[in-house]
Amino acid sequence: MPELPEVETVRAGLARHVLGATVTGVDVLHPRPVRRDPGGPEGFAAAVVGRTLVDARRRGKYLWVPLDNGDAVLAHLGMSGQLLVQPPDAPPERHLRVRFRLAGSDEGRELRFVDQRMFGGLSVSAGGAELPAEIAHIARDPLDPEFDDDLFVSRVRRRASGVKRQLLDQGLVSGVGNIYADEALWRAGIHGERPGDRLTARQVRDLLGHARDVMGDALRQGGTSFDALYVNVNGESGYFDRSLHAYGRADEPCDRCGTPIRRAAFMNRSSFFCPRCQPVPRRRRAPVPRVPD
Repeated sequence: MPELPEVETVRAGLARHVLGATVTGVDVLHPRPVRRDPGGPEGFAAAVVGRTLVDARRRGKYLWVPLDNGDAVLAHLGMSGQLLVQPPDAPPERHLRVRFRLAGSDEGRELRFVDQRMFGGLSVSAGGAELPAEIAHIARDPLDPEFDDDLFVSRVRRRASGVKRQLLDQGLVSGVGNIYADEALWRAGIHGERPGDRLTARQVRDLLGHARDVMGDALRQGGTSFDALYVNVNGESGYFDRSLHAYGRADEPCDRCGTPIRRAAFMNRSSFFCPRCQPVPRRRRAPVPRVPD
């Protein structure tokens, strides 16, 4: 699934290539990608045609493109969604779902939403140019200049749940997905099942710093791509997967100590960690009941 660096790469590409363009037509080729729009395929198209794209913004893994009337097109890439900028005469992609015809952009390009698995989606957010109400509950991400480090540290340390589970809680911190959580935890030398209330403030701050670093590194390299599903708006894959230390490296030697990386089931997904650098936390002892005198 695309994570924060991949989504930010797409956002930056949209900002470069489609801002100032006016939508002259919308073809909804499959209804599922606009299933969350109250107007359905026809209402979605009618709300966007004639509008000018004025910005490209992001909150966590969500993108939105503000329109000149104060509304916004809200997008989530899901498992396999792509937003591609293509010339009008480019052959349609196999899994093309929605096509926006643009005027005023470079060479009269099209913006295409391609989604093989169709877990992603598009919708129009009424009055959502600044921040769509649909995603107002999502926390800021670690790369956001207004992210509150102190609040994050205190909230993590008040919870007994495992720290990886907390990193994936979009109400606590957005944009950190499975891949970058494993990488940040490896860099910090912390096991993902370590309870938040058993971490020091310094450990949580260090982990947050590593999360920023690993996502920043991935962003500079265009994101992480394991197959043809994630690409930027020009159709180019990211290649941060070449720099991964933990995720997807089961049985390979740890880059730090040489111990084989271990894979464990986690929330219907997988966690990857070094059992030596990131020791499994001991279970809490159950309180011993007092025996009456």
